[in-house]
Amino acid sequence: MNPVLFYLFAAVAVIASLLVIGQRNPMHSVMLLIVSFGALSGLYVLLDAPFTAVTQIIVYAGAIMVLFLFVVMLLNAHTEDEAVPQTLGPHGMKIAVVLSLALAAEVVWALSRVGAASFSTDSAAAGAISSVARIGTGIFTTHAFAFEVTSVLILVAMVGAVVIARKEH
Repeated sequence: MNPVLFYLFAAVAVIASLLVIGQRNPMHSVMLLIVSFGALSGLYVLLDAPFTAVTQIIVYAGAIMVLFLFVVMLLNAHTEDEAVPQTLGPHGMKIAVVLSLALAAEVVWALSRVGAASFSTDSAAAGAISSVARIGTGIFTTHAFAFEVTSVLILVAMVGAVVIARKEH
């Protein structure tokens, strides 16, 4: 794996992901999310998983981002509201900082427990992981319930978006 390309794709993914949550315009957030998904696809290509990279582009950047754009345009949400709700009271920001630091500590702890021996550099193992037949068999046998629940969840989200955007006569 080329380390220069890895760091380039990783930097693009991290920066685009941070900009997604920092935008006031939802359309810009959606476009930056597509950039982030594209960078993740580049990382998958570097990991010798071309099927996963193409699936990332087709499923996420294609279908789900079109759905998000449709919902944003359907709801006519051009900008974020200016008023910041104070539902957590005056200490809401302090609670958010403490929870963010706790999450960062957990991530550092989890990454420190993963050793270099956990990752295989064997090309045969990488080929077995990105095998289309193996992925299809796994999805429709072992993970069939999760696959169906995910499809129902997406359907419910679409119906909910249409109901929210419906105008009363």
